[in-house]
Amino acid sequence: MTAIPAAEAHLVLSSPAAYEAAIDRLRAASGAYYAGENSPLDDASYDALRLAVLAWEAAHPGEVPESPTGLVADGAAPEGDVAHTTRLLSLDNVFGPEQLLAWDASLRRRLGREVAGGYTVEPKLDGAAIAARYRDGKLVRVVTRGDGTHGEDVSHVVGSVVGLPEVLAEPVTFEVRGEVLFTHEQFETAQEVRAAHGGTPFANPRNAVAGTLRAKDRPYRLEMTFWAYGAVDLDGGSFLPAGGTHAEVLAAVAAAGVRTTADTPAGLRVVDTIAEAQAGVDAIGALRAGLPFGIDGVVVKANSAAEQAEAGLGSRFPYWAIAYKLSAVERQTVLREVVWEVGRTGVLAPTALLDAVEIDGSTVSRATLHNPADIARRDLHLGDTVTVYKAGDIIPRVQAPVVELRPDGAVPVPLPAACPNCGGDIDKSQERWRCAKGAGCALAPLVEYAAGRDVLDIDGLGRTYVKALIDAGLVADVADLFTLTEEQLTVAAGSARRGAKLAEQFELARSRPLSRVFCALGIRGTGRRMSRRLAAHFGTMEAIRAASAEELLAVEGIGPEKAPVVVAELAALAPVVDKLIAAGVNMTEPERAAQPAGEPGADGAAPAAGPLAGRTVVVTGKMTGRLDGYGRSQMNELIERAGGRAGSGVNARTTYLVSAPSATGKPSSKAVAAEKLGVEVLTPEAFADLVADYLG
Repeated sequence: MTAIPAAEAHLVLSSPAAYEAAIDRLRAASGAYYAGENSPLDDASYDALRLAVLAWEAAHPGEVPESPTGLVADGAAPEGDVAHTTRLLSLDNVFGPEQLLAWDASLRRRLGREVAGGYTVEPKLDGAAIAARYRDGKLVRVVTRGDGTHGEDVSHVVGSVVGLPEVLAEPVTFEVRGEVLFTHEQFETAQEVRAAHGGTPFANPRNAVAGTLRAKDRPYRLEMTFWAYGAVDLDGGSFLPAGGTHAEVLAAVAAAGVRTTADTPAGLRVVDTIAEAQAGVDAIGALRAGLPFGIDGVVVKANSAAEQAEAGLGSRFPYWAIAYKLSAVERQTVLREVVWEVGRTGVLAPTALLDAVEIDGSTVSRATLHNPADIARRDLHLGDTVTVYKAGDIIPRVQAPVVELRPDGAVPVPLPAACPNCGGDIDKSQERWRCAKGAGCALAPLVEYAAGRDVLDIDGLGRTYVKALIDAGLVADVADLFTLTEEQLTVAAGSARRGAKLAEQFELARSRPLSRVFCALGIRGTGRRMSRRLAAHFGTMEAIRAASAEELLAVEGIGPEKAPVVVAELAALAPVVDKLIAAGVNMTEPERAAQPAGEPGADGAAPAAGPLAGRTVVVTGKMTGRLDGYGRSQMNELIERAGGRAGSGVNARTTYLVSAPSATGKPSSKAVAAEKLGVEVLTPEAFADLVADYLG
């Protein structure tokens, strides 16, 4: 595990001048962060630069008499005017298993024996540290970390921080310490609110929190979230368990009504050995992509309060705790260009072209942008230094520009004046712009999608043959596929044998379920899952066509914005649907016949009967045995046929995880999450037994 996979990880300072310049950059980055401004360095670059500074100082001990690296925030944090009850320090870092073992060895040396009380493992939340003081059950003051001895009073945020209640159920007195952050959802809302008030975008959630904590004169309030990672007694009180453990302290805080890291989806783990602590680090790291907030590491602590006291504190960090930094999922790079493509439904999709940067173990040079309105909200300019986020298998996305680093003459991202595919008009009535021709603009991608395995499953109809059929004027819409003769297919394929095979495939495609046929139409917002829900709810194409927008709202996932779009686009496709009917294409959902009349599923998306009724199932890995060859879409379809609901990520609502063994033997992140949450894990063979009546 490497925390800094980018080129900066190998930075070496070669001279005193380079060292002084590095110190200046560290102070500037820390100063910007604590002033609530966007930092000129992302976390990975900051860590790499700091490691290079520490390496220089270790090699030249006589040349750095007043190094700031031993101070909280490199000495850049404002002192503040509120004294902390006890010092509120930061944490030292390690970047891999060997360094974690080295930290443990240093802890044992300080104790003069083995660690007897075990360790705790919890997520390192990527926000800002605060101390919140409760007196007689009332939240009376919130203070930033500052320089560790004094912080700033930011009590104006009281009432806008989820997890930090203003009044507790009991009149207890103590000081809770923890992290304030923006969840992913809160950060997106904050960006929208800030843009609506004419503010520049936040570069990332962490800097957004720092700025929001210190801002007292904004005409708006932004909701944040808090989780405690510790507490101390206040005013000589004795609320907290004396001489206990870190886990017991957090339990007392939680019992008082304040949320702790133990309450996060990643949880708090209490283990006996450092090897088990490493396993806990790996387990929380595996959960990272699915968490509703950012973490940049995992914290390992000596659990015993007595051993913590024995180990003691340094000038910047406690010796009894360490932050195990995870690989960077957020980096800064330069936005060079935005390209526009037209998808199968005619929607214009922008993609950011970036200077290549390594994020989460892979090189990223492209990232998604959502739509023109989103580009405008984020105030993106060509040449901007932008923050790019990527975690796990999630497609990289551009979060925001670092406006302070914008070059002179930078221009806003140009928006297309005409369809980039056909040159025609653009429908700008919604945030996602669309070619006025709709799906007709991108006929080839639509036909290729419709022929795909997850839709009509026309084996052999690849891109080359699709192009040949369109160029010959034989295919102007999806329905035309079913009017093709074997002779026409032979000409397109260049072979009588391939032409005959394609004719057989088209004949098979006529009998596909309604859900697949509906999906092949290319209506916005109706991919495989939504098409299955529509088909399961209405049963026939005739019933779907007759449904009003209000009636469509009964289908899960179709809201008031999507419903009229589906109605309008389906009406516009009436000639295509009529042509499909005339060609003998199936227009019913077979599973509908097995459903007793008047007994639709609870959400209108699946039959109420079946072995998976009321259950949510998540699938991971390549299926084996009787499920060999089932892809993600086929598995989801099977789950819904058996009465269940297909989930995308493991959470507390998941009933089963169907997990195929990996080639490496290492459990997947979903398997790790299932173990933590107590979700039952089934092999593909066991799941096939459970849904045997629905296979085929």
